Amino acid sequence: MPGRVFLFQVKDYVGFPRRLQHVFPDWVAPGAVFHIRIGLDREKHQRELTNLGLAESLLISIIEYERTNRWHVHVMVLMPDHLHALISFAPDKAMSSTVGDWKRFHARTHGITWQEGFFDHRLRNDERGDQLQAKADYIRRNPVAAGLCKEAVDWPWVYPKSE
Repeated sequence: MPGRVFLFQVKDYVGFPRRLQHVFPDWVAPGAVFHIRIGLDREKHQRELTNLGLAESLLISIIEYERTNRWHVHVMVLMPDHLHALISFAPDKAMSSTVGDWKRFHARTHGITWQEGFFDHRLRNDERGDQLQAKADYIRRNPVAAGLCKEAVDWPWVYPKSE
């Protein structure tokens, strides 16, 4: 019947996992690029990720994870309550473990309370090349869209820096 509203509780759906698994299927090629979004728990009052000391520590750890081949960062932008990134993960490291380890480190070291899990979207092969650059530019412009700066190049909390 048109206009009827049905309310279902999550428990009514059988077979849906309580947590999303961030495991690569066998058909995902090594070096696949993922758009990742990691957010702060908005229920908790805490420092912004763009707090000077915290932001510097986050960027250092991002670079260290890249240096130790846990991930390759195409672009990562810190926002006050979340971050966006385009990342490729090492084939011998699970995405969920790598991101989880990184989040746990900062939870212990800096008292960050993250939202549970994270958002990930694998870019298809046809989203590479110009599309990858367009997505990277879109991520870099997030601070401008949020009214935090006038130009993307003015935002200090991005890795790698634009040239």
